[in-house]
Amino acid sequence: MISELQKQYEDMVAYDMIQHLKELYEGQTSQERYETSKALFLYNMVERTFVGTHVLKMIGYIESLEKLRFPLGVELTTDVILQSLMDSFC
Repeated sequence: MISELQKQYEDMVAYDMIQHLKELYEGQTSQERYETSKALFLYNMVERTFVGTHVLKMIGYIESLEKLRFPLGVELTTDVILQSLMDSFC
């Protein structure tokens, strides 16, 4: 820990320290989850791009959401990917 953080937490009991750290970082997680889900749901395949590249990008967003403890489930994941493809692929 950086010395300033050590000084800030030196008089706290472990429970209070953990609660304070959760409050500090939960906001960042929800903002990252929001931005990632927005990017996923707005991402659409454009003409003259490879399907594989497009799907891999979407899988990256989906895996990022899973790491943020926000799994979408197989059915929703499949639907989101299929809806992002051009009509000629469906």
